[in-house]
Amino acid sequence: MIEIQVEDPAWREALPDVEAVVMRAAAAALGEAATPGGDPLATVLLEGDDAVQALNARFRDRDAPTNVLSFPAAPAPGAPDDDPYLGDIILAFGVCSREAADQGKPLAHHLSHLVIHGLLHLQGHDHQDDGEAEVMEARERTLLAGLGIDDPYRAILDREP
Repeated sequence: MIEIQVEDPAWREALPDVEAVVMRAAAAALGEAATPGGDPLATVLLEGDDAVQALNARFRDRDAPTNVLSFPAAPAPGAPDDDPYLGDIILAFGVCSREAADQGKPLAHHLSHLVIHGLLHLQGHDHQDDGEAEVMEARERTLLAGLGIDDPYRAILDREP
């Protein structure tokens, strides 16, 4: 199950069905485990730029907002090794909406991509080197295609000078 918290009302103003968009992307990334009724697997927090900037400064020493932050869960002392909780992802409305506009794509598609991206991070995927990036981006493309969403990296590359 995915817990969704909408802290910045701009998310609902721009996407009245924002929770459904997040759940659909989470289900693509996590399968049936994302559906309501089970143990929580992750929390998706939809915030504003200021809150994400504060977290980015505190945990990554980067005093600027970013589109998505992922915080993998650390095992709690005494918790069983099979605890299914993956962690939290936080998305910044202003950054996400500006990126979507700059890339000429619907905000719902960009949000779907970033939810999948963040959840893949929580599952251990990364993009620190070219090989990791290729694997992670291929997985994102496949999951997004299953949702009927175009390759997000093509939109970025098409706009580069």
